[in-house]
Amino acid sequence: MEFPGKKIAAALEAALKKEVKKSKKKIKLTAILVGDAKDQLSFVRIKAQTAKRLGIGFELVNLKKIPTFENFMHILKEKSQDPDTAGIIIQQPLPAQLLTSSLYDYLPLLKEVEGHKNKTSFMPPLGLAILTVFKYLYGSGKINKDLLIDINRDRNFFKKTLKNKKIILIGRGPTGGEPIGHTLNEMKINYISTNSQTPDAAAYYIEGDVIITAVGKKVLEPVMLKPGVVLMNVGMHHEGDRLKGDYDEKEIKNIASFYTPTPGGVGPIDVLYLYKNLIDAAKMQKK
Repeated sequence: MEFPGKKIAAALEAALKKEVKKSKKKIKLTAILVGDAKDQLSFVRIKAQTAKRLGIGFELVNLKKIPTFENFMHILKEKSQDPDTAGIIIQQPLPAQLLTSSLYDYLPLLKEVEGHKNKTSFMPPLGLAILTVFKYLYGSGKINKDLLIDINRDRNFFKKTLKNKKIILIGRGPTGGEPIGHTLNEMKINYISTNSQTPDAAAYYIEGDVIITAVGKKVLEPVMLKPGVVLMNVGMHHEGDRLKGDYDEKEIKNIASFYTPTPGGVGPIDVLYLYKNLIDAAKMQKK
C-alpha cells in the first residue's frame, strides 16, 4: 500500500494554518543559503511556497559567494537579533570550509528550529515526519490533525507499538540518517543503523520489519526484502528529469505491505514540521 503523503500533508497544513491565525504577532522564518545549486534553490523555494500558504513570513539570505567563516558568523548573529524573525535555518549541505556543528552556537536556542543545539526544545522536522508515518501506519489510520506528533503524548504509543519491530535505518548523513537516528534515540525506539561501510548489510535488510532509507541512490533490491516489509524513504536522486528514491517503487510494491513514494511521501510532511517548530518557537519567545 502506498503512503498517502500528500493527503496527510494537506491535513497537517490545515491544522497549522489555524495555529498561525491564532497568533497576534506575525511569524517569520529566515533561511540562509550559501551558493546557487539548483537542488538547494528548489528546496528553499518549496519552503517559501509553504510559508506563503500558511501565512508565515519568509526571508531568504542567499550568499552566492562563499563568505569567510567570520563573516558568516556575523550574518548569523545579525539575523538572530531581528525581533521579527522567530526562527533561522541554515540550508544544508554547506561548503566544507563552513561546515561545523559550532555554527549553531551562534543561533539563540529558541530560534534554532531544526533541533541541532543541545538542550533544544525541538525535534528534527525530518524525524517528526518519520514518526508521523509510524503513527498513521500503526495508529487509527485516520487522516486528520491528530497525526501531528506531540512528543509527550505520543511517547508511550511508540514505545508500545514499535517494541517488537526490527527497524533498520540505512544512511547516516547530516540531512537524512543523522536527524532520523537522533529522533529515534530520543524516543527510545530501538533500531539498527547501517551505512556504506557496514559489512554484509543486506543480511540485516532481509530481516527488517521496517526499513528507512536515507542514502540518495538505489540501495534496495527485491531480493533483499522479506514479504510484508514496511519501506520509508527520504533519499532522493535524479534519473533523467525524474526524481527517484532509494528503491524502485514498481519493483517493491508487491513485496512491501506499505511504502512511501518519492516524491510526495515524507518530504512535504518534513517541511510542515519545520513550520510547526517555528510556530512553537514564536509562542515560546512571546512568553
